[in-house]
Amino acid sequence: MDFTGTRRSLHAVAEQVLAAALWRATGRIGLRATEGGFGTPAFPLGGRGRQVRVEGLDLVVVDDGQQRRAPLTTVAAAAAFVGVEPGAPDVYPAATPVDLDAPLPLDPADAHAVHRWFERTDRALATLCDQVGGAPPPHAQLWPEHFDLAVTIAEVNYGGSPGDDGHPTPYAYVGPWDRSALAGDFWNEPFGASRPDADLPSPADLLTFFEQGHALTTPGGE
Repeated sequence: MDFTGTRRSLHAVAEQVLAAALWRATGRIGLRATEGGFGTPAFPLGGRGRQVRVEGLDLVVVDDGQQRRAPLTTVAAAAAFVGVEPGAPDVYPAATPVDLDAPLPLDPADAHAVHRWFERTDRALATLCDQVGGAPPPHAQLWPEHFDLAVTIAEVNYGGSPGDDGHPTPYAYVGPWDRSALAGDFWNEPFGASRPDADLPSPADLLTFFEQGHALTTPGGE
């Protein structure tokens, strides 16, 4: 089983089940990195607090502290377990058109790699936000349309993706909204800069990359 297949399966669950549940209850779509995976923030539903998350290869639903879980098999089964109609939030074109009843290709090691990448990225972004994000600092969100964990500070996007059509493996990025004055070897992408996960093995390495991007996009920075 290939890494891309696992990544796409997790993306489909994030968009068509987790984000769908959050959107229909709150009108929001931003997910979070969670322990062992990713999920919704806690949100109110029917007089109780709910969180829906992926942990490893399981789907976990927590209602007022009471947890139940089921293995991920299909998007349809995951949605039924949560009690939501599957489908991307209707605020953008769906990024994961899938057969809802088709088995989800999932490899435990590849899923762990995705989850670990989000964990490392989340730690680095949290530190960056504490350092330069203002008060109160922003919180990194996992956007279901792109399946990346990101934050915006002073019109610069900082984030980490587990991969996409242009990047077969996880990578971190810095994407300034205004790219007209970018110059130098740091900037290696049309959208700004990226580095593969192999070059960033720890949260400290990720943070250094984000800090470099911040310095280069701050007036007077070098």
